[in-house]
Amino acid sequence: MIIDGLGTATPTHGISQSSAARIAQTLCCDNPKQSQLLSILYQRSGVNYRHSVALESSEPRSVSDRSHRVAVQAAGGRVPAAADVAVETQPVRQTFFPPASSPEDCGPTTAQRMELYERHAGRLGAQSVAKALDQSSCNAGDIDHLITISCTGFYAPGLDVSIINRCGLSPSVGRTHIGFMGCHGALNGLRVAQSLSQSNPRLRVLLCAVELCTLHQQYGWHPERVVSNALFADGAAALVARTSSSPPSGPKVIASGSTILPDSEDLMRWRIGDHGFEMTLSPRVPTVIRQSLQPWLRDWLAKHHLAIEDIRGWAIHPGGPKILQACGDALQFQRDELSISRSILAEYGNMSSPTVLFILQRLLQEPDRLPCVLLGFGPGLSIEAALIG
Repeated sequence: MIIDGLGTATPTHGISQSSAARIAQTLCCDNPKQSQLLSILYQRSGVNYRHSVALESSEPRSVSDRSHRVAVQAAGGRVPAAADVAVETQPVRQTFFPPASSPEDCGPTTAQRMELYERHAGRLGAQSVAKALDQSSCNAGDIDHLITISCTGFYAPGLDVSIINRCGLSPSVGRTHIGFMGCHGALNGLRVAQSLSQSNPRLRVLLCAVELCTLHQQYGWHPERVVSNALFADGAAALVARTSSSPPSGPKVIASGSTILPDSEDLMRWRIGDHGFEMTLSPRVPTVIRQSLQPWLRDWLAKHHLAIEDIRGWAIHPGGPKILQACGDALQFQRDELSISRSILAEYGNMSSPTVLFILQRLLQEPDRLPCVLLGFGPGLSIEAALIG
């Protein structure tokens, strides 16, 4: 299966991590000590800037995504002080999450958050699809199957129907939705696409992952949830794939792999609460990844006649700086194999399932990066992988 086009999109408005911390302090902190700890945690998150559909311009003109990207690239992947000034002089605001009125205040209800998801998810997904189709060798009407991925919202008719209508796909296009699988959902989508392509030598598949993670901002001082609040962001990514029976140009999805680690079910949870979806992330997750990743990955690559040392590119989902460090330790990286993962985390935050496609897009812009491995982690505790050659 050949990757024929890849596109990404973020909401119009973004915010520096220092500004996000100030908002979070009004929602999560009861005293100055908590406010100070939250500020330190946000500074150490590895995130410099994030986008959110909950943000809106408080002036007629706002900082564009392009100007943000230029500023980030000029600073070598880190948002410079000047960019922060630009954000503050052309400010954004949010009114969806009012300051906590009491320690018992949990913020907007899940129903209210899902209303915002329904309003924005299809539009954002369609933006990424348009970019992917523009890069590909086919038109919207040529797509045979649409795979949508999201773990941050639900409605029906859903994301798939919205993308079909917005992007001009055939009303008879096949549809598969992958829901609630977490940050590795795009890798599950690639597996489905690859399986479909094996049964149809002329298949053209469109995959679209959309996550509006910031809608699930949690109130109150819950250490595991405060960590999640510091990392997550909104984004979308789309990928067009075709069977390899077409002219063999472009990177090819060679294989996928999956495993659930034993005795790890309680380490990562994603549950629907009355006031948003609730993420709990045990501090043991990096340790378990450090212990378990290398043996499994070594055996999986061996089935495809490869060793870890043969891999020239790594697109590892940045669940957070500690998870990236655990991966680097486990795989005994000697160079800066995680530089792109860290840059995407800094520039965009953890967007859940689209994030690994943001990383892949940048990786493929560099020479001599194949074969590469995509890695993601999710509730289970599960590891998902894809081999691109």
